[in-house]
Amino acid sequence: MAATLDWYGCATFRLRIAGLTIFLDAYIDRVAGAPGPGLRADDVDACDWIVVGHSHFDHLYGAERISANTGARIIGSYETVRVMLAAGVPLDRMICVSGGETVELGPGVTVSVYPSQHSCVWSHRQMAQPDQVCLGDLGVTWQEQQARFAKLRAFLGTELDAGAVDHLRASAQGARGDGGALVYLFDTPDGSVLYQDTSGYWTGIFQNLRPDVAILAAAGRGNIDGDPIQGSLSRFVARQAELLRPTRLILCHHDDWLPGFSVDTDVKPIREELARVVSRTELLELGYLDGTRILPAR
Repeated sequence: MAATLDWYGCATFRLRIAGLTIFLDAYIDRVAGAPGPGLRADDVDACDWIVVGHSHFDHLYGAERISANTGARIIGSYETVRVMLAAGVPLDRMICVSGGETVELGPGVTVSVYPSQHSCVWSHRQMAQPDQVCLGDLGVTWQEQQARFAKLRAFLGTELDAGAVDHLRASAQGARGDGGALVYLFDTPDGSVLYQDTSGYWTGIFQNLRPDVAILAAAGRGNIDGDPIQGSLSRFVARQAELLRPTRLILCHHDDWLPGFSVDTDVKPIREELARVVSRTELLELGYLDGTRILPAR
């Protein structure tokens, strides 16, 4: 059976491959009025593995319920595992990773873990469209980043509508930062799939990976080797594709998942930049839960 991918919105996907059902992140619940499949994490009734890119609520919230309902095992950072343990997930149902591990998921299917970077979310209060050029913010200390991030949290807690604020409170599970962003490379009988859930990477790692399919985040200010990109988000995505050279590319985190903070991303500038830089890479634009075939059965 060919590998299929269902997008649940934000950076959450269901990957079905080699008889396995694997969730990539677990954030399915939405604030009222936000686009998405109209489902909740409680609705998931079949899952073998949940692979979490980092510990922020818009990636991790819901994993505890999917695991409880299906018996799925969770792979994530040490902070992800700590948060899930506090949420009631048994420790023996989780695997802590930080980069360098390879986990067997099933016959012929493994996932390799690589350290990554979170987007420079501290550098802005609201998302921007991908053709907006951002400059500066270099050499910002950790302390200043934390101060700016505190202002962002205050903005989200006071400036969004009441429904969004209630959603943020409900989904707050006490994560201490992002926990260390990770990227995952799945090797399967039908090919390889790279999964990234936030716009950041280490050049030295990406330049040595050659996935058949790359799922890349397209939101916020891109982070390259610890510094915010000097340019646009569309250029950031194309630079990653230039390093990875996948046959197919899929975007994530680019829908308006939290109105008032996120935006309904115009994919056109990204599509045009990819055509200019990596013309042989096909951009697959997924709708919600459309069961897209991403790898042919071999």
